Amino acid sequence: MKKPARRDGTPDRNNNNKKQRPTRSETGGRSDRSEAGGRPSRSETDRRPTRSDAVKGKSGRPDSAAAKNKRGKPKSAKPQRAQAHAPKISNAKPARHQYADAADRPVGPPQGDGMRLQKVLAQAGVASRRAAEELISQGRVEVDGRIVIEQGLRIDPENAVVRVDGVRVVVQKDLVHLALNKPRGWQSTMSDDLGRPCVGDIVSERVAAGQRLFHVGRLDADTEGLLLLTNDGDLAHRLMHPSFEVSKTYLATVSGALERGVGKKLKEGVELDDGPAKVDTFTLLDINEGKSLVRVTLHEGRKHIVRRLFEAVGHPVIRLVRTDIGAVALGDQRPGTLRVLGRGEVGGLYGAVGL
Repeated sequence: MKKPARRDGTPDRNNNNKKQRPTRSETGGRSDRSEAGGRPSRSETDRRPTRSDAVKGKSGRPDSAAAKNKRGKPKSAKPQRAQAHAPKISNAKPARHQYADAADRPVGPPQGDGMRLQKVLAQAGVASRRAAEELISQGRVEVDGRIVIEQGLRIDPENAVVRVDGVRVVVQKDLVHLALNKPRGWQSTMSDDLGRPCVGDIVSERVAAGQRLFHVGRLDADTEGLLLLTNDGDLAHRLMHPSFEVSKTYLATVSGALERGVGKKLKEGVELDDGPAKVDTFTLLDINEGKSLVRVTLHEGRKHIVRRLFEAVGHPVIRLVRTDIGAVALGDQRPGTLRVLGRGEVGGLYGAVGL
C-alpha cells in the first residue's frame, strides 16, 4: 500500500511515527489514562484519602507537618472557653439561702420580713424617703426602744413602736384619730334611743364605711367643745384612766364676779360628795356684766367635775367649753365638724399615756 504523499510529492513521515491508540472496545471500555500522563483511575489507586487519614495530617500529611503553620513554626493551642460551674445546692436549706460559696452572698443589713423603715416613716407623713434616711443616719429614729442608724432595716408596722426625736409615730394604716367639736345640746353617744342628736350622727358615714369608732370620755349635753374619737382601744383606755393624769383645759363662764380667793381655794382643793377635788391651774380672763370668764386645767375625769367645783365655791357655770386634751387643742374648729389629728398631736397623746 502506498503511503500518501504531500502535495509537493514528498512522503508523509509523521504518519508513520504515530502510534495507534487502542479503542474503547480493545481496552475493555476504559482508556489507559495513566499512559497518556492523565489522572490515574480508581483501579490504579486503592482509594482516596479518608477522614481517618486526616487525623495524621490534612490531605494525608504527617503529624509534623499538620502541627506547623505556614511559616514552619509550631501552631499554638486554641484558647478554650471557660466552663461555668453549677452552684452547689443543699436540700437542707431554703432555696433563697442557697449559694455557691460565701462570696456570692449579699452584703448589707439583714433583709427580713416587713417594710423598710424609711418607707414606713414616709407613709406616716414624717418626711420623704430621702429625708427619712437622713433622720436615720443622724440617730434621731428609735424602734422598740433602740436607736437605729443602719439603712434598710425592715420592721413590722403593726407591732413596732417607732419614735422620731422622742415622739411616737403611728405607722398602722387602720388606726384613726379624730377631733370633734361637739355642739351644745348633743349627746356624747354613738346612738340615742330617744332620737336626740348625738355624736354617732356626725360620724355615721365613717361607721357605714367600716370604721369602728368610739369616743374618749364624755361631755354632758350642755357642755361643748373637744371630744376625741378613735379605734385605738389601748390609747382610749389610758386617756380616760385617772392614773395617767392627762390634762384637760376648759373655758368656763360663771355667774358673778369672782373674788381673789376663789382661785386659791380651787387649787388647794374642795370637798365634794364623792371626795376632794382640785384644779391644776386657774386663770381669771374677764369679768363683764355680772359674769366671769375663767380658764381651768385639771386631770380628773369625774362626771360634771368642773360644774360641781364652781358650784361648791358659789359660782354656778353658765357655759362650759373644753378646749384642750393633752397635746390636742380645739383651736378655731367649728362646732359639729371633724378633723384628723396631726402626727405631733397623736405622738403627744401616746407620750402622755406612756405608749
